[in-house]
This record gives sequence, structure tokens and C-alpha cells, in this order.
Amino acid sequence: MPIVEKSVEATYEKMRTMLINVVPSVELRYKSELVFEINRLKAERQAVILGHNYMEPALYHSVTDYVGDSLELSRVAARTDAPTIVFCGVRFMAETAKILSPQKNVLLPSLDAGCSLAAGITAEDVRQLKALFPGAPVVTYVNTYADVKAESDACCTSSNAAEVIKSFDTKVVIFLPDEYLARNVARQLDRPIFFPVRGSEGLRAPDVEIRDAIIGWRVKCEVHEKYTVDDVQRVRRQFPDTVVLAHPECSPAVVASSDYSGSTSAMIRYVRESEAPHYLLLTECSMGDNIAAENPKKEMLRLCSVRCPHMNEITLEQTLASLRDNRHSIEVAPDVGQRARRAIERMLEVQ
Repeated sequence: MPIVEKSVEATYEKMRTMLINVVPSVELRYKSELVFEINRLKAERQAVILGHNYMEPALYHSVTDYVGDSLELSRVAARTDAPTIVFCGVRFMAETAKILSPQKNVLLPSLDAGCSLAAGITAEDVRQLKALFPGAPVVTYVNTYADVKAESDACCTSSNAAEVIKSFDTKVVIFLPDEYLARNVARQLDRPIFFPVRGSEGLRAPDVEIRDAIIGWRVKCEVHEKYTVDDVQRVRRQFPDTVVLAHPECSPAVVASSDYSGSTSAMIRYVRESEAPHYLLLTECSMGDNIAAENPKKEMLRLCSVRCPHMNEITLEQTLASLRDNRHSIEVAPDVGQRARRAIERMLEVQ
């Protein structure tokens, strides 16, 4: 847990020591006042702040008690004793925390922090898919809303998707909703992938024989789909000694052209443990800034221009207002939460 400094000036000096190379000094001066007040209120109210790896550096390194990817933060939400959880992430993450800790007060600083993947599939879509492929288990990416999780047999993250799918001893698995992640996992498991067809009368199965396959869904992350093989090749021409790391939500072609692909936390570990002279992360830009702050002797190429509009809705100002005014409290219907919890718990059981 971040220590509450004795003054705003002490807070500023601590932030400046770590972040001066990634955040302008004048911005740090202003944000140190917010950080000081957030940490004071957090201690007073016995709250815990969870921060996804995509949060802006001044927030990520100064007020969070735990940081990580969706899987790591889900585990923290399940075990924390804090009566209040402030989730600096997006809505589906806060919902997951509420499902795992229904008795706790879970706050999301901005209700505009959504997700293109979560918005791209509904519970009714899942029910139709289950009717098309009876008996096929549904594995749902954690980047979905609670009602979709409730229709699923298991959830997963990008770090354990393949293992969750393998945990089902079935020939056909429905994997939702990210198309690129599904294609990358299918390639990893050496299984074909097929997609349902949407017509005027709803969904129908593809006109092929399906025996041993993954059934996917045609929705992509609006951030990761913007990266191209040309981006990777251009970097390699300019900086041939650069290690390129791609998130599994990037296209299979981009992943194949990169040096490493993994979850946000896996990419962070890779940079910490390797000794390459330059790194380029093909994921949300703030994460590159966060890694640069943690690893000042390692050079992160600042070629990133893709920021998640939803993650960027979470600011220090809104985090302070969330703690101060107890907003915005996340609720999940008990029956939905109970069914979704079973799917989430299966995800947590898989390493």
C-alpha cells in the first residue's frame, strides 16, 4: 500500500523521483495534490485501490495498492479484506470484483469506462450459440459483462485462455468474444476455428462439418486491431535490435511477426527479466510509460499512438471523487452474480 506522505511537497518529490522521465514536472506538481488527498482518504476509509496495467503513470505508480492484469486483479478482489474496493480499470473488471466480493462496496471512478469487446456480445448471443452447438462448453474472455459470464461455463484471460479451453475434455468449445485472441489460441492449440453466420433470422452455424474446433465470435479490441505487420517491419528497419512484444488481442499476423506475445503482466515480466537494448510494446500506450518508469535503464521506444479511450476515462480527479463521494457503486443482480461466479472461479483455478 502506498505510504501517505506527510505533505503534498513530499508526495511531489516522491513522484518526481520515479516519473520525471515520463510525466512533465508541471503535470506532476498538479497531480501530487490529487495523489496526496487520495492516499489520505483511502487510509481514512480503509479502502483498497486496484489498478490495471493500462492506467496512466501518475495514478498507476502513486495511489494503487495492487496493479496487474485482469487475472491478477480478480484474485486480489477475491481475497482482500478491505470493505471498499476502488477499481481503476473498466466496468467489466469492477463487475468481476463485485461478483467475487458481493458484500463489499466496489466503486468505479467513471461510468464511461466501458470496453468494445464487452459491448460486442450479449447474453442472448451466447444463448443462441449454445442452441447451435448443444453440449459445447462456453469459455468467455473476462472482457465481458456479468450477464454474459452468467451464460458461460468458464471465464479466462489472455494469459490462461489455452489452459482453460484444454481443461474441457470436449471436441468443440465456444470461445468468446475476441476474434483475434480466439485465432491466436486456436493456432496455439492447433485446432481449426469457425465463426457463426448472422442472418436476418438470427445466428446459424457455418456450412461446414465441425468435429474438433473452436467456435469464435467476430468482435475485436478497438485498440489492438489497429496494429499492423507494417508497424513491426518499420520498427525493425529503423531499430533492428528492438524486441517487439504483442498482446494476444493483436491479429495473428502481428503476433507471428513479433518476438513475444503475452498478457500485459507477462509482457511486464519479460521486460524486467530480459536484457535487450530496446523494447516496443504493441498494446495500450500507458503501459509502455509505466514500464519505462519502473525500468529507467531500459529504453522503451515511444512509437505508440494507440490509447484505449475507455481506460483513459479513469483519472486521478475521478478516483478522488469516487472515494470522497462514494461513486459509482457497482451492483450485480444476485442471480446473475451467482451464475457468473462459477465461471470466474473456474478461471481462477487454472494457472
